[in-house]
Amino acid sequence: MSDTTNQSNDSQAQKGPIIPKSPNEALRPERVPEPPKRSRNARSQIVLFLNFIMTMAVLVCVVAVIAFYYATSTYQSPGPLQTNTNFIVRNGAGLAEIASNLERNAIISDARIFRYLTATHLSAGESLKAGEYEIKARASMSDIMELLKSGRSILYSVSFPEGLTVRQMFDRMLQDPVLEGDLPAALPAEGSLRPDTYKFSRGTKRSEIIEQMAAAQQKLVDQVWDKRDPSLPLRSKDEFVTLASIVEKETGVPDERAHVASVFLNRLGKGMRLQSDPTIIYGLFGGEGKPADRPIYQSDLKRDTPYNTYVIKGLPPTPIANPGKDALEAVANPWKTQDLYFVADGTGGHVFAATLEEHNSNVKRWRKLEADKGSDPNIAVDGQPEEQPADNGATAVPPKKKKIN
Repeated sequence: MSDTTNQSNDSQAQKGPIIPKSPNEALRPERVPEPPKRSRNARSQIVLFLNFIMTMAVLVCVVAVIAFYYATSTYQSPGPLQTNTNFIVRNGAGLAEIASNLERNAIISDARIFRYLTATHLSAGESLKAGEYEIKARASMSDIMELLKSGRSILYSVSFPEGLTVRQMFDRMLQDPVLEGDLPAALPAEGSLRPDTYKFSRGTKRSEIIEQMAAAQQKLVDQVWDKRDPSLPLRSKDEFVTLASIVEKETGVPDERAHVASVFLNRLGKGMRLQSDPTIIYGLFGGEGKPADRPIYQSDLKRDTPYNTYVIKGLPPTPIANPGKDALEAVANPWKTQDLYFVADGTGGHVFAATLEEHNSNVKRWRKLEADKGSDPNIAVDGQPEEQPADNGATAVPPKKKKIN
């Protein structure tokens, strides 16, 4: 017998006799030996604490992921606002205040989400801008953040027609319900504010609008003056603005401004008095303007004021209104004419004349029109006197029918 057979027999002898098993016993699973007991180190408090920390860290990470997903989803989702509404961010308002006000007005659902997620979208030094904003219905927090960050607030406007005085412009600003703040105690110089329409957001100060108007007028005057006809008999920009203000008040017909300017410049060149009706009114009433129910009488034409160009020679001491761009350009580059006179034509415009004879004929035509209307002869329709000798034999400019502010 081989060595292998002997070894097998020895092994069986050591294990004992083979006991046959029934089929049920053969299919029954054998008992698995118990695992070894945990060591003393594994059961220590330090290990238990570390296991607790790891478990809590995992839980915190899971909660954080869920919370971040919820917050970002809410931030991007349509908001609770049902209809468009206006929302005001005051000057100096911080992110916490803005978020709280948005939630209080039911524009957003959660101020904390808006506050913290908006902060992540703002770079260093960047903030939500003050102003009044139109928030669209169902706008998301993200949409609102972009709107407030852009500064695209609701714009209002205030308009100042050409020919208003500084005082009249101030009165308009005082009447505006959106503008804020006081007006300066001292009025700016007459003619120094640009007539125009100015847009502004809620919270804008009246003083800010005045600063814009003054800067705009200064820039405009400089630009037009630099492109003037070099032959003008005007020595300074002050004289330039003064004559432009008279032209502005003399006619509201755009195509006539350069023609009217030529008449006044021709008269200045010949040493004739300007005899401009609006200067009489400014001398009598100043920047307040003539009351609507107060006519100009013939006696007013002889009143000795620094602005009455029927009495004084040359230009008045200051402008009589704030001229617009068209009047300034008309004076800077007037028509080349020989005309010295103009009178109303009865249709809202004027008829011009270079000679006294032609002018007197135009005056007679105008007076007949006035007589047919039954005008009171004691009232100067537009501040003009009866024909009378003027400097160097010329006659005063007779009545001109036009609107006077």
